[in-house]
Amino acid sequence: MKSIVLFGAGNVATHLFRAISNTRNFRVVQVYNRTPANLVPFQTLVDTTSKMEEVKPADIYLIAVKDDAILPLVKELIFRQALVVHTAGAVSIDALENLDRKGIFYPLQTFSKTKKVDFKNIPICLEATNPQDLELLEELAGSISEKIFRINSEQRRSLHVAAVFVSNFVNYLYSEGEAICKENNIPFEILHPLILETAVKATGMSPLAAQTGPAKRNDTQVIQSHLELLTGDQQTIYSLITQSIQNLHGKEL
Repeated sequence: MKSIVLFGAGNVATHLFRAISNTRNFRVVQVYNRTPANLVPFQTLVDTTSKMEEVKPADIYLIAVKDDAILPLVKELIFRQALVVHTAGAVSIDALENLDRKGIFYPLQTFSKTKKVDFKNIPICLEATNPQDLELLEELAGSISEKIFRINSEQRRSLHVAAVFVSNFVNYLYSEGEAICKENNIPFEILHPLILETAVKATGMSPLAAQTGPAKRNDTQVIQSHLELLTGDQQTIYSLITQSIQNLHGKEL
């Protein structure tokens, strides 16, 4: 059985701990976090520490901390013969400097501690500096997910940007839609079926082909009436996205 020390106690670390705990060939032997209070949820389940000098030797050091905390943490590692991997989407493998064995274990999903996820359907993007370590990461990834991809740092950088567009930005637009509903005493739940259907279409066909709406149709009267209802950032965002859609589908107008 391969041993893992998990660095971090946030959303990603919490879900990884739960998933790995259900595997046969891998075991988290310790969870490290520099803030002791954040370790409380783990203390009845596994050994924990907030002191780097108490970190145990292990086969894999799995770093699931904020992006800007990765490099300072790596510099403090004691047992440097372990395979050291981080889970960040936008940080290059080169951030694990001066290590002979390093890799990436990037689960591409949005995580919240209180929201359960099915790891079997979460894509895990892998990278390593030597073939043996890549095989080890594939074994670990395959024990919790059915979707494994070899993605290099440059590809992962672009993938992370794409993920921001389809998740973070889209969720912000949901928030704006919800705000418009609240301002006009409309239950936001009326839009739930539309949200779900749009997501289904985007994953069942090309989003380019699935595009609908007044911008795609160049319905100038509807667009103008919408703009008159909006102010500030909402009006700016509406105008920018409308123009972008028209630029993309201009040949069809």
